[in-house]
Amino acid sequence: MPDGSGTLTLTLHPHIAEIPASDWNACAGTDNPFVSHAFLSALEDSGSAGPRTGWLPQHAALRDAAGRLAAVAPMYAKSHSYGEYVFDHGWAHAYERAGGEYYPKLQVAVPFSPVPGPRLLCRPDAGIPPEALGRALVQACQELGLSSVHVTFCREPEWHALGEAGWLRRIGVQFHWENAGYGSFEDFLGVLSSRKRKTLRRERRDANAAGLVFHTLRGGEIQPRHWDAFYRFYSSTVDRKWGSAYLTRRFFPLLSERLGDAVVLMLAENGGTPVAGALNLAGTDTLYGRNWGVRGEWPFLHFELCYYRAIDYAIANGLKRVEAGAQGEHKIQRGYLPQATYSAHWIAHAGLRRAIDNFLREERPEIRERMERLAELSPFREVLNPS
Repeated sequence: MPDGSGTLTLTLHPHIAEIPASDWNACAGTDNPFVSHAFLSALEDSGSAGPRTGWLPQHAALRDAAGRLAAVAPMYAKSHSYGEYVFDHGWAHAYERAGGEYYPKLQVAVPFSPVPGPRLLCRPDAGIPPEALGRALVQACQELGLSSVHVTFCREPEWHALGEAGWLRRIGVQFHWENAGYGSFEDFLGVLSSRKRKTLRRERRDANAAGLVFHTLRGGEIQPRHWDAFYRFYSSTVDRKWGSAYLTRRFFPLLSERLGDAVVLMLAENGGTPVAGALNLAGTDTLYGRNWGVRGEWPFLHFELCYYRAIDYAIANGLKRVEAGAQGEHKIQRGYLPQATYSAHWIAHAGLRRAIDNFLREERPEIRERMERLAELSPFREVLNPS
C-alpha cells in the first residue's frame, strides 16, 4: 500500500523471516537487542509470539521508489491487551460498551518486554523521518478497518514526532540505575546516604551468607541444564503471578544461539543445584533486566541477583545504565530512580479519540507529579543528574 506520497510503499509481513536480517538490522541498528532481527525471530521461531499467545506478526516494511528498505517496525495484530505493560483495557471496555469493536488492533512493540527503545526503525541513510512510517501505519490501520495502532515504549523523539502528527501521547514510569562513572560497587555506595548505604551492605551480606554460589554466564557459556533450570523458575513465577507462560522452553536457548554474549544469565546455586536465576540482555550501553525466578526462600536473593549483581556487571563492563523492568518503587532505595517512558496511540473513531485524549491530558501531569514525589525518595546524598 502506498503511504500517500506515491514514493514510499508499505508492506506487512506475517513472519519476520520474510525480511532479510541484514536489511532489518540496517534499520534497527545495534544499540538495543530487543528490536534486532535475532530477538524477534527467536520469539516467532520458538512459538512464543504467534497464534498461541495472540501476538500475530504484521511487521511493517517501508520501501522507497527503487524498492530499497527504508524503515521497519515490529508490529503485531492483537485480539487482547495482555503482555504489553501499557494498559488500555479501560479504553477497550468503554468502546465496546458503546457498541464498538476495539480488537483487533495493531501494536508496535516488543512482545512481553516493557523495554524502552526505538520502535520506528529508519535506515540512517534513507532520509525517512519517523513520522513518515507513522503515516504509513495509520493508512494500514484504516485500510484494514482496525480500531487503532499503538507504539509503546518508544523513544522520546519518536513520541514527539508522532504527537506532532496527531497521535495521542502517553507517559509512564520505570526505575533505572545510572552509572556516574563508578569504579566499583563500593564507589556507588559511597554516594548514598549513610542509612541507605548500611541497608544495601546488609542486604548483600545476608544474601551472600546463605551458602549460595553465584555465576554470571554469557551466551555460549549457558548450557542446556542452565536453561532447563531457568525455565522452571520462569514458569513457576509466571504461574504464581499471571497464570500463563508466554515464553516457551525453546525460546531461551535460541537467545544464546542468536544473540551470543548479549545474553547474560545470573544464577544462584545451592550445592551445585540452581535455585534462582535472572535473565538480562546487554545492549551497547545498557543492561536490561528481563525475567527472574526462584525456588525456595533465601534472604534478599531477588535484590542480589536482579539489582546488585546487575550494577556490578554494568560497572565492570562500562555500561551507562541498568533498566530492571517494569514497576517496583522498592527499586528507588537501591539506586534505581524514576524515569519517564513513552507511548503513542492513533485511534480511528473520533469520539473514542476525544475521550482518550481528554483522559491522557489529565493523566500526564499526574504521572509527572508522581515522578517528582518518587524522586524525593532518592537514596543519594544529592539527586544525581547524569549527563
